[in-house]
Amino acid sequence: MKIAIDARILRTSTGRYVDRLLHYLQEVDHDNEYVVLLDDKDFDTWQPTNPNFTKQRIAIPNYSFKEQIQYPLLLNKLNVDLVHFIMPQQPLLYFKPSVTTIHDLTLLHHKNYEDNSKLAYNIKQFIFGLVVRFAAHKSRIVISPTEYVKQDLIRTIGAKPDKITVTLESADKSEGLADPITKLDGKPFIMYVGRMDPYKNVRRLIQAHQQLIKAHPDLQLALPGAKDGNVQVVEQWAKDEGFQNIHFLGFISDEQLRWLYENAKTYVLPSLSEGFGLPGLEAMAYGTPLASSNATCLPEVYKDGAHYFDPENIEDIAAKINDLLEDTTLRDTLVKEGNKVIAGYSWKRMAEQTLEVYRHAAK
Repeated sequence: MKIAIDARILRTSTGRYVDRLLHYLQEVDHDNEYVVLLDDKDFDTWQPTNPNFTKQRIAIPNYSFKEQIQYPLLLNKLNVDLVHFIMPQQPLLYFKPSVTTIHDLTLLHHKNYEDNSKLAYNIKQFIFGLVVRFAAHKSRIVISPTEYVKQDLIRTIGAKPDKITVTLESADKSEGLADPITKLDGKPFIMYVGRMDPYKNVRRLIQAHQQLIKAHPDLQLALPGAKDGNVQVVEQWAKDEGFQNIHFLGFISDEQLRWLYENAKTYVLPSLSEGFGLPGLEAMAYGTPLASSNATCLPEVYKDGAHYFDPENIEDIAAKINDLLEDTTLRDTLVKEGNKVIAGYSWKRMAEQTLEVYRHAAK
């Protein structure tokens, strides 16, 4: 069987999923032939380790006219038995066997005007709704990362339950040595890493942190992540409000991220919506106590390994973080429970399950 994997999102915020999928598929499958489709910027940075895997450059942006016109022509020329679209965006006129991973429906449920005009975002949301419905009904199998997302697909877009397979993701540590961030070295801090779209709820986390520094005046808030439009808007807002002890760190290395995880008093995930919540599992892998929103899939994924709060209640966010700052017994308990939780997830098992999906979808 010849399988194409659309890996155009390899170096994006969702790219960890496809990176680990490709890594472990090369370990577990030595029978099928794979063509990995990569964006120009990623073509030279990803190299196959299994001779059954080849790569092809594909200069076709997501949500573009080229995606609808040129992409199906390219796929037809490849003459593959199956295509795995890692995201819902795909050519509407490609009708050969395919599998689609739908990570979540956050874009349908939440507005985001931080770095988009209201009109532009509403158009984007409308198009996404059409594309995700089409992808779910056209694909032979839809992969979702959690049971919550599966039920959301059924409820929101009418996806058929028997077409959806849940393949749980995982988390792992950076292989490099920890690299300290000078401005935080020796200071107590809590952290969040990720995008700052409005549904990520970072503004409420910042406000909760400002409440906490009344009792913990040295407490810092570390916010690593590339400074896109959303980050710039939130950073300017925090500056205008005169908030203290907040560090918008921009892009950092894996070694610096490891240092943050290993030294943070608490990792906080304030999100209003997630499909899986990978950073919280990463925190568990590093032994960092986790304070998490109780929204969407997060209790399903984190189980007893997190201290949960209402993400829309700033006082509750502050109170639950404060519990972890002051209660060492609670911290130790969460670290132990987190170790149990993370042991239940495996990227390799996810790849094996995905391979089974391919076999069923190609029949």
